[in-house]
Amino acid sequence: MSGPAYRSYQSNVLIKEKLNNLRKDLRSAKEMDSVFNTIIKRLEQDNEDWGPSEGLNNCSISNDAVGALEKLGFTLLKHQNFVLTLDIDKNTMMYCATEHLRMQGVFWGLCAMDLLGMKEMMPLDDIVAWVKECYHPEDGGFGGNVYHDSHMLYTQHAIYILALCDALDWVDHNRVAFFIKDLQQGDGSFAGDKWGEVDTRFTYCALAALAVLDRLDAVDLPKANRFIVSCRNFDGGFGAVPDAESHAGYIFTCVGALSIGGGLDLISKQDWDVLAWWLCERQCDSGGLNGRPEKQADVCYSWWVLSSLSVLQRVDWISKSRLMDYILNCQDPDTGGISDRPDCVGDVYHTFFGLCGLSLLGFFRKHEKNTGFVVNSIDPVFALPRYVTKKLGLRSDKV
Repeated sequence: MSGPAYRSYQSNVLIKEKLNNLRKDLRSAKEMDSVFNTIIKRLEQDNEDWGPSEGLNNCSISNDAVGALEKLGFTLLKHQNFVLTLDIDKNTMMYCATEHLRMQGVFWGLCAMDLLGMKEMMPLDDIVAWVKECYHPEDGGFGGNVYHDSHMLYTQHAIYILALCDALDWVDHNRVAFFIKDLQQGDGSFAGDKWGEVDTRFTYCALAALAVLDRLDAVDLPKANRFIVSCRNFDGGFGAVPDAESHAGYIFTCVGALSIGGGLDLISKQDWDVLAWWLCERQCDSGGLNGRPEKQADVCYSWWVLSSLSVLQRVDWISKSRLMDYILNCQDPDTGGISDRPDCVGDVYHTFFGLCGLSLLGFFRKHEKNTGFVVNSIDPVFALPRYVTKKLGLRSDKV
């Protein structure tokens, strides 16, 4: 996917420096917006043009487009500011408590900005340098942060970050493939790390990372597919392991793994429709989606449920307009970002998956003619922008 070329913000570092210097003087979110917009206008005065890019670049989005999006209820600049300022204050309880999953957090923020066509505002060189610090050449895996042990979850997200930053050439593909291969068990499942915990998340992570590295040949795909099928339940859903409760998050990992591994045909079309109906029943009175029966709606299931329905080609079985409204109502009006439920505090996890949900629902595409704002659409299997999956030649199947 390609888009118009806009003028470059020469220094991502300048944005961070200005915000750090001014942080103590900020008294409100409104003032934050004013300061940040001043910095943006200063950077827009630079006359150097962007070179060719496969992804969209919305760094110089017009005020008219911003205003048009706000009339639709989407607060673009607040979300932009929210992501760009996530690591300003490293002394908060939340920042310290999420140290172990920093790799995922960086991916969520980076990919959210990429979907909005604003990836170039992120400090890409610094991000790549940090990912390199999390690499363990002795086993080929990546940890969730510097000095953290290698794990399948963080290895997949590290590979994804490198793909977004066009830095995959740095990593030894064969070494990472060996790390993943070494974690495949006799029944086809994958452990998360050397300690042996198994669930379907790790199968998806393994196959997604190997697909990006073009090394799916390193593992036993038929066995992996058979393990996934063994986790299917009577209600059509999938659990973390055989006989575990059906859950929308695990359903995505199973449907996604079978899509990547070429195993969707191991389940009949009729049985896939049983799953599609179970997923449609996740829509609550609020318009949002939950992950299993009798639970409240949560924005993140806008991804976990919709991605699976996209592969099953059954997205039209839910009320898309009501789900769009739910996601928009979960935006944080003060600080930006998207939360799990209305009137809650936004976080990077729900911001990313909320944007993914809006993308799969066609929210931006539906309004791009009126707003002049075009986004990079999300791939429902790989959770990467489609222009990235196209560039890498990634293949996945639909039912």
